[in-house]
Amino acid sequence: MLDDRAKLLLKALVERYIADGQPIGSRTLSRASGLELSPATIRNVMSDLEELGLIASPHTSAGRIPTTRGYRLFVDTMLTAQRETFAPQILAAEQPKKVITNAAHLLSSLSQFVGVVIAPRRTSVFRHIEFLKLSEKRYLVIIVAPDGDVQNRVIFTEADFSQSQLLEASNFLNANYAGMAIEQVRERLKLEVDQLRGEIAHLMNAAVQVGSEVLTQEQDEVVIAGERNLLSVSDFSTDMGQLRRAFDLFEQKTQLMRLLDTSSQAEGVRIYIGGESHVVPIEDLSVVSAPYEVDGQIVGTLAVIGPTRMHYDRMIQIVDITSKLVSNALSHQK
Repeated sequence: MLDDRAKLLLKALVERYIADGQPIGSRTLSRASGLELSPATIRNVMSDLEELGLIASPHTSAGRIPTTRGYRLFVDTMLTAQRETFAPQILAAEQPKKVITNAAHLLSSLSQFVGVVIAPRRTSVFRHIEFLKLSEKRYLVIIVAPDGDVQNRVIFTEADFSQSQLLEASNFLNANYAGMAIEQVRERLKLEVDQLRGEIAHLMNAAVQVGSEVLTQEQDEVVIAGERNLLSVSDFSTDMGQLRRAFDLFEQKTQLMRLLDTSSQAEGVRIYIGGESHVVPIEDLSVVSAPYEVDGQIVGTLAVIGPTRMHYDRMIQIVDITSKLVSNALSHQK
């Protein structure tokens, strides 16, 4: 348990290191903290903080830098939010993909780090479905989602259908199942198959199967902007291995999606500091994330990814503001 003096010195050390990027010595810390303590007293406190694993001494310097545990304690208990006035930003109520892309670039532009957005989770609900004959036993299924997105898929059937049969199938599906989830439609079709002519039932089952694949595909599409910003981060200039691992993370995306999916389970802004768990595998990276909503329902997550030596208070504001802008833009689409 840290006493108030140790907490104040740790806070001053972390803030000064974030600002300057240089290991902090006892004299510098004395001035930064504003405490009238002798350098010897401060060295003793720093030694205690080092024993607790909150700060460490690089081999090339007598000064100290925060460890992952030190950053975590600072973020959780000592962070003072400084309200900044950002230039007014607007995300127009456009198609979801456009909103998400714009949001990723906005995060990157404001933070000067990497902006990441997981696209809204797509529902498997369809608004309209119709069939178009391409050739014998080969048909185009046209599926319209509630947000107006149109997807086309080709299906092959054992039987050949006339245009009137295709119209009958599409009319039946639209009249009875439009607005329902594809999974519900599949279950309902099983129960009602006896009431339908066998060939038409097979056609509709094939359409439902392909509809399920279409409407849920790319459910977790990740949009990333500003990766090149990390090239100018001094923390990575002496460790290209860390930089390569960061770019591998952006390239593979799977672990990134798992991380941001975890973030979507919680309300408000979350901070993940690299090296403290398997969640962020890159030691020198931190992630500041927040979920966003559509009509009050959480549908995705966005984040800023940058070095652990970042201005967390500013990143929190950027992420919080952008999540609200995205929520507003997606909830007010025409």
